[in-house]
Amino acid sequence: MDIIPLIERIGEGPTAALFGMIAGITFGIAAQRSRFCLRAATVEFARGMMQDKVAVWLLTFSTAVVWVQGARMLGFIDTTEARMMAVPGSWSGAIIGGLLFGAGMVLARGCSGRLLVLAATGNLRSVVSGLIFAVVAQMSLTGWLGPIRDYLASLWITSGGRNMNLLTALHLPQSTGLVLGLLIALIALELSRRNNIGWSRLVFASGVGFAVALGWGLTYALAQVAFEPVQIESLTFTGPSANTLMFFLDRNALLEFDVGLVPGVVIGSFLSAFFAKELKFQGFEGSSPMRNAMIGAAMMGFGGMLAGGCAIGAGVTGGSIFAGTAWLALFCMWIGGMTMDLLLGGRGEPALV
Repeated sequence: MDIIPLIERIGEGPTAALFGMIAGITFGIAAQRSRFCLRAATVEFARGMMQDKVAVWLLTFSTAVVWVQGARMLGFIDTTEARMMAVPGSWSGAIIGGLLFGAGMVLARGCSGRLLVLAATGNLRSVVSGLIFAVVAQMSLTGWLGPIRDYLASLWITSGGRNMNLLTALHLPQSTGLVLGLLIALIALELSRRNNIGWSRLVFASGVGFAVALGWGLTYALAQVAFEPVQIESLTFTGPSANTLMFFLDRNALLEFDVGLVPGVVIGSFLSAFFAKELKFQGFEGSSPMRNAMIGAAMMGFGGMLAGGCAIGAGVTGGSIFAGTAWLALFCMWIGGMTMDLLLGGRGEPALV
């Protein structure tokens, strides 16, 4: 795909934002139709069930791994200089941040990506939680919470000035990633068969994973031809939520992939819900759910920034390129989510609807 004419016409920044919007719309449509949510999967697993929500998450994750690793092996993308890999990773941040994010998403009744999708369909609970999430993420990046985040992240970092590639560190063939992705996909499909999940939902679950691969591919293509350095990245919602918030508050803010991503998710989710006739205003059902949602959103904002990514950013995007700290953060998100659900006594719905 020749994107040079597009860059010459609108510029590099707007092109990056456009690519972010394309990936975001793809994610928004697929996530809304598949009801993808890490929170829902961890709660279901914690309650001793392996049903539709676990199957959807596994299929999303495996699809991202298969597409990204397949594209890498064919030479279509190279993620060795991706933003997540080119800087030191934080093991301590992955552990602490992952646990906080996992616990927070259970309190908020949705991971950050799911909250954004639901907010676009009229869920006012998710609007409130999403705004708190974005504000706390920005505070953790450049605000008052920044020094605390920096301190915790510096406790234990990866060696060599870069993040760790798990496949390289374990001296495994690069094809191992593709094989592992295919194996997880088979498990997901078997769970789907046992739980009678329709093919439509499976296709959209795969679409969420494809959106991650699409983000990698688009930013890599732009990086190859752009005059100014372009970060190779894909879907995540902690940093982009903060950056999008600041874009609308600061007239000097620049267009980039992150700024197009969040509006793209909103557009895709809204259109999907509109055509499915699922737009519906929903509010809090009492003071306790509201309090939990606000606390949980704040925990996700700080935890996601500390962990280097949210349920999508670390859990799927980072996992698809086998970033060491991303896999650790994902594991800790599962532990944090399951622990919080057990502490709450398994009360409440498995996910927002």
